Amino acid sequence: MYKINAKVSKMNAKQIFIWTGRTVLLLVLFLILFVIGSMAVSGLLPDRASEPGLVPNEIGFMIFGVLNTILIISVILSSRWYGWKLALALALAYYGSVTFLPQIESWYFLSEVKASTDLLQGLFIMGLPIAFIYIPLAVLILGKRRAKEMDANVVTVHIPKKQLLLKVIAMALVYIILYWGAGYFIAWQNPELRTFYGSPGAITPFWEQTVNTFNDGGFFPFQFLRGLLWTLCAVPLVYGSKLKTWHTAVLLGLFFTVPQVLGLILENPLMPSASVRLSHIIEGFSSNFTFGLIIVWLLHREHTSFLDLFGGHKKPEKN
Repeated sequence: MYKINAKVSKMNAKQIFIWTGRTVLLLVLFLILFVIGSMAVSGLLPDRASEPGLVPNEIGFMIFGVLNTILIISVILSSRWYGWKLALALALAYYGSVTFLPQIESWYFLSEVKASTDLLQGLFIMGLPIAFIYIPLAVLILGKRRAKEMDANVVTVHIPKKQLLLKVIAMALVYIILYWGAGYFIAWQNPELRTFYGSPGAITPFWEQTVNTFNDGGFFPFQFLRGLLWTLCAVPLVYGSKLKTWHTAVLLGLFFTVPQVLGLILENPLMPSASVRLSHIIEGFSSNFTFGLIIVWLLHREHTSFLDLFGGHKKPEKN
């Protein structure tokens, strides 16, 4: 019995050593590739002072790298997908949610945020190394190159096409509600933020602001499109996950928030006011995390009725 326990302890120690090594390697690769990607905006950032971040830059950069690395590792290890299917799907989802969707919003508000066209193009390029080099390497390093025998029998989720279409439309509308609600009741309450975006002075009442924005014509359709694209980015996590439903929902919520808002804890010449950055952190985390939960709630299985959607006549979970 002593020999067996010693052998088990030795194997456990070996596994801890291996996984510690993999994690450290992935953290180093993340930081290196992030710096390489950052070269795309080198010399293009505005030459203006920024207020200090929530933490010193060196510590904040390390926190940014560690949490992103842990998040990506968690998504890869919790997936029932393997190989190029996992690498490509996750790379597209990461680039879409972390780079493409935030930057098309920057493009939309180009005149307000005073970002040059060259800088905006650089920001799109900046996200490529992490998405399309780091994530495939992480899949290989974490041993997810080939499917294992135990994962051969996986359960697929079937949702009728009509129901799926209605749910996708509903999610895009929910995104608009969350985005607009958090934007107004959290971010827009900050006078410094309103000044930063060119609307100084007293805040406009909610419904008046909503009507005025709706009359502009393009804003809400644009956010509807973004809601559809956010939903598309969620597909690899929702249908690739082998976790329990609520665990998947939390993971997706973090996937939609951690990489996007964590950089705002650092100094930022594009957004020099610490108060503005903090407002966006709270706004982005609350709306995007909630949206991630709702996506998994709607897409993880077929719902047979409106009552079933809210827990009545619930079918047993297949995962």
